Amino acid sequence: MGTESRDSHDALLSENAQLRSRLEHLEAIIDKVPAMLYTSNNSKKAVNWCNVQLTDTLGYSRDEILTLGTDFFRQVTHPDDMSILAISQQKFSEKKTMFGGVMRVRRKHDPDWFWVVGLGLPFTFDAHGNVVDVICVFLDFSNALDTGNQISEALRVVLRRRNEDVLNKLTAREKDIFMLAARGFNNKEIAERLNLSRYTVETHRKNIRLKLKVRNTPELVALARQIGVQ
Repeated sequence: MGTESRDSHDALLSENAQLRSRLEHLEAIIDKVPAMLYTSNNSKKAVNWCNVQLTDTLGYSRDEILTLGTDFFRQVTHPDDMSILAISQQKFSEKKTMFGGVMRVRRKHDPDWFWVVGLGLPFTFDAHGNVVDVICVFLDFSNALDTGNQISEALRVVLRRRNEDVLNKLTAREKDIFMLAARGFNNKEIAERLNLSRYTVETHRKNIRLKLKVRNTPELVALARQIGVQ
């Protein structure tokens, strides 16, 4: 019995050592992977874990990021791109399985912005199936410039397909109003340009919001930018 007990104990120690080695290997990969990884609470929009690449790229320590909470995103995200965070939060609340896009961020104490491309997907759920945490990965877009020609072509193809998918949901008149609204024209100005009543424009804009699942003009403008409407 004594020998069997020692063998069992040694086997557990060996298994524990192997598991620890695998864990350290995975942690090293996560920290060395050339991408910023983090998880965040979807309702609070606050980071609760991140890898070393995120801290090194943006210049914040992990403790700073966790302590700042929502303010972390306000400090690193371009003001014109903050609406993207709200849109992604809403989409995940609506059970969307993935959300992706590009946005501008900056390093701590650095005035210059740089573009990143990212994807997020639900990571943990509550007892009712609602998204609790989201896992996100971001890449510094400038690091992909070794294949500049392919990037340009890829963006043209993706935006064209996205443009077609979105605009195909709209009628011809709704497309006209969508384009003008995305360029900053208000209902009165759109009505004058298209020779319509203001009430008609308001009705069309309501239908556009319902079809495209946006709640307001900032979200509509953000969507327009995503599909390449200028």
